[in-house]
Amino acid sequence: MSYFSQMQTFTAVFLAALALTVGLRLWLARRHIQHIAQCRDKVPEDFSEHIGLAAHQKAADYSTEKTRLGMVDLAIGALFLLALTLGGVLQTLHDVWLRVFDSGSHAHGIALIVSVALISGLIDLPLSLYRTFVTEARFGFNKMTLGLFFADLAKQTLLGAALGLPLLACVLWLMQRMGEQWWLYVWVTWVAFNLLVLTVYPTLIAPLFNKFTPLADAGLKSRIETLLAKCGFKARGLFVMDSSRRSSHGNAYFTGFGASKRIVLFDTLLARLAPAEIEAVLAHELGHFKHHHVWKRMAALFAMSLAFLWLLGYAMKQDWFYAGLNVQSHSTALALLLFFLVVPVFTFLLHPLTSLYSRKHEFEADAYAAHHASPADLVRALVKLYQDNAATLTPDPLYSAFYDSHPPALARIARLQDASMQVQAQPA
Repeated sequence: MSYFSQMQTFTAVFLAALALTVGLRLWLARRHIQHIAQCRDKVPEDFSEHIGLAAHQKAADYSTEKTRLGMVDLAIGALFLLALTLGGVLQTLHDVWLRVFDSGSHAHGIALIVSVALISGLIDLPLSLYRTFVTEARFGFNKMTLGLFFADLAKQTLLGAALGLPLLACVLWLMQRMGEQWWLYVWVTWVAFNLLVLTVYPTLIAPLFNKFTPLADAGLKSRIETLLAKCGFKARGLFVMDSSRRSSHGNAYFTGFGASKRIVLFDTLLARLAPAEIEAVLAHELGHFKHHHVWKRMAALFAMSLAFLWLLGYAMKQDWFYAGLNVQSHSTALALLLFFLVVPVFTFLLHPLTSLYSRKHEFEADAYAAHHASPADLVRALVKLYQDNAATLTPDPLYSAFYDSHPPALARIARLQDASMQVQAQPA
């Protein structure tokens, strides 16, 4: 096949994949909205005693609004991708930076990638503002001020620069200097970088955005420490995060690994759940650690990144890869940008597999929690969280299969109720 035919073929494949991905995602979103609307006027029977019709309808409307915003975001993202590639914007940016930096230099590559990231951020900004100050505010969740929003944005930008620019410079250097096996060196660097960030995140990064104070409730602290001892789990401390500064959503999580592990409770969660319910939620999080879910997901992520970097190593040597995306120049920075811009277009159909894998982990963590705490308390906690976070109880099944990292509420509660009945049936 001639070079011109290869270029045309890749362009056609890219456009077909983009059309398929965007069309499928829009169709799934439309199904989801329609399914929620059909179930809006009746609370599922298993929840009818705990969640009123008004709360159920609020969750339906909130989920619908978020899905519609996602559709807008998807359309904007697709148009931006087409503008960058076939529209020639990426080639234009490349040529503009040639007036400042030498072709193929690290400075030129960094400037090109950073400029694309900044343009992308500016395009995303209006929708992010709308999501926070219109959608979240309309449903009573937003607590953030405009000043805090932009302060967070400034911190995120500076932190991204402080961490990302040295990493990017290192990656571009390795791509140019390490020969045919550069992708292996980049992968090792990427793995090391992620492990380093996970290590320093609890103590150096997270406090830049939130205040963490030791848990003051002696009774709850004693209860949690008893649970940790029973599960054989050691943590550096129990902390409360001031999440109410930004949102009324509630949550709890474990962060860090090794000696840096710590337990973090949102202050909104403490205000809403009873001590036994908080214990059950933490037992679920402990289940993730005991089943090594964090390490399993990291291993899967690292394996996929290794495969993608190898594939990038092949693609960047093909003239049709650049020309098929309307880029005439060749460079490591352009190859890196193009590859990771278009990869999501070709990998969306793998999304249901990753979601299924995540839901499997959630069921395993629930089973662990049911064994080490009260499954009935976890059910009560989940019902409150579904209500407080306005999570829909009636997602479209196909939409949920593609996207949801957690099992649907009905399936999750049903399993926990079965576990609760088994516990009650056991002899004293």
